[in-house]
Parts: sequence; C-alpha cells; structure tokens
Amino acid sequence: MKATLKNLKATRGNPAVSIFVKTHRTHPENEQDHIALKNQLKVAEERITNEHDKRTSDAIMELIHAKTDELDHNYNLDTLAIFANENEAQVLRLPFDAKERVILGEKFATRDLVRDMSEAVHYYVLVATSEHARLIEATNDRVVKEIGGESERQSQMSELTFPINNTTLPTGAKADRTGSSDDDRYLKEFMNRVDKSLQEFRNIDPLPVILVGDSRTLGFYEQVVDNDSFIIGKVEHLPNLKDGRAEEIVAGVQDVVETQRATRYETAQGELEKARNEKMVRTDLQQIYRSAVEGNAVKLLVRQGHIVPATIDETALTLLVSDDATADGVTDDAVSEIIEMVSHNGGEVVFVPKDKMDEKEPIALITRY
Repeated sequence: MKATLKNLKATRGNPAVSIFVKTHRTHPENEQDHIALKNQLKVAEERITNEHDKRTSDAIMELIHAKTDELDHNYNLDTLAIFANENEAQVLRLPFDAKERVILGEKFATRDLVRDMSEAVHYYVLVATSEHARLIEATNDRVVKEIGGESERQSQMSELTFPINNTTLPTGAKADRTGSSDDDRYLKEFMNRVDKSLQEFRNIDPLPVILVGDSRTLGFYEQVVDNDSFIIGKVEHLPNLKDGRAEEIVAGVQDVVETQRATRYETAQGELEKARNEKMVRTDLQQIYRSAVEGNAVKLLVRQGHIVPATIDETALTLLVSDDATADGVTDDAVSEIIEMVSHNGGEVVFVPKDKMDEKEPIALITRY
C-alpha cells in the first residue's frame, strides 16, 4: 500500500481525480454500496465536465467505469478510493474510514490516507495448529484480508501457499496426540514448511507478525523459525483456530497490537532524546517542512490530533502558519502535508499519545544531518 500511495503522489493530472466512497464489509449492508458508488461517480462526472470539458470527462469516466462496473462489493472494506486522470485509473479498498468526497486537483488526494496509514499498526497474524496454518493481514483492529490461493502475492511464491494443510501427519494419526516422538517430528517438519512460506511471503510484502496457536505448536515453530526478528508477540489458546472468523482472531490479538504501538512511540522518544544531544532535531514547523522536502528526515514524531493550517509555497520552500484554515491559499492541515512528504522520501512517522508528548512541542523531526 505504501508503494502504491508513493506512486500516486508522484502522478499528476489535469485534472487528477480522487473519489472516496464509504463501503461496508458485510451483507446486507454492502448491498447499498453500488448505489453510493454510482452517486459519487455522477458527482465526479458533473464536476469534471463543469470545471474542464466533456471530452476530458468522458475520457476519465471511461477509465473509471472500466475499473468499477464489475466490482464485487462482497469484498469491500471500509472505504473505496478511486484515483484517475486521462491516462489511468486505480481502485483501492481501504481498511479505515475516509470522508466521502470527490476532489479535483493537479495531484491525487493521498495526504489523509498517508496520515491514517502512518498512525496504524499494520501486521500479519499467523494462525498455526498441528493440522493447518492460516495467514491474516490486518490493520489496527480491522481485517484487511485472509491470504488465500487467489492472492496475487502468492502467485510469485515457490513455497507452499496459504492456507496450508499438514500433509506430513501419518495416516490415522490423531492431531492432538502428544505422546509420540514421531508426531513431534512430523509437527516440527510442518512448522518448518510453514515458516519457509511465511518468510517468502514477507520477502514480497514485509510486515511484522503475531503468532496465534497452542503452546506446543508455537513452541515447535519458534524452534525452526529462520528469522524471528519480525515476530512482535504471540497469543495462545484462542478458540476456533481452524474455522473461526478472521475478525474474531484479530480481535483476540489486540493486546499485542497496543503493546506494539506503545513500543513504537517509546522507542521513537528515546531516539529523539539521543538526537537532541547530537543537535539533529527540528521542532520549528518551517524548518521541519524544508527538511522533509529536502529528504533530510529520519523520523517524525507527531502528537495525536495535531493539525496546523498554513500557507505553503512549494517553490520557495516556505510554510507560514495561518489562523484561518478556510482562507484562500491556506492548506487546512500542513502537518499531514509534512507527514506525506516524510513518508514519500523514505522517513518514518510515529504518532505519540497526547499524554505522552508535550503540547508545547507537538511535532519533532529527527534529521539525517
């Protein structure tokens, strides 16, 4: 997703059209999603025609309809995002809420999405039993998808693809039998195969991993794992691991997710204090903006909820704070503009809870030099 948003940020159009539609994950609520999409596309068509011309509108809408007319709304998440210009159209299903709107400009409206992604904990859940292994992708407390055979990412894999069944158990063996050394050997071999698949999948799309399973199975996995640096926690004894809904499993790992979130900002705060001693910290918004544009940004710490309206001159690389977010030429949220720039140029963004960051210094940047 980060790579996709980075490419979208670099794309220009006249116009660049961004459309956001609220959608639903479950039936029967998602039955209304095609109507919501149709309504937003109508708004987009009218705006492009009025603000540009019918030829431009027809060209862009043809590309959008080619991507959306056959959408299966049973796979919707929380927001449908559509980005299009006269050359291409792209549709994203997003696991967080975005304000329903149509935006026309010279560049796509990715700013708020980058902020949402920067604030989120994005991870995999490896669900392992003696007979099966599942892989679930999630953001915060929401499922993105359960990885299945139809996954485009798995089409590139040479190892077994998820979900994985244990075919190493001997005929007639009981999955819960613990007294046989042969069963231990078969289970260890199965976990080894699962790990090889997980390692290859993460090479394609690296995210941290939470382990879920019984203590015996996870114990064998931890013995054979090639690289455990990406494992951020484990949860034992959740029910219905084979057939349970992905949403129930993700709900069961939220303590680990919140611990990871806390670890992230605590680590960042420690790095910030070290950087202060080395005089490699910027706290002035103008200096932070310039450093972000120049690629001189390692890590940006932002107090949750911090928003500042400002006038930004991209040519002069200046940022002037404004008291009126609705005034002509004022960007309503300059902080999100900086967040997007830092992320685009390879820096990391960490959000800090309000009670953990002084309101007198709600934003700080660790620089490269």
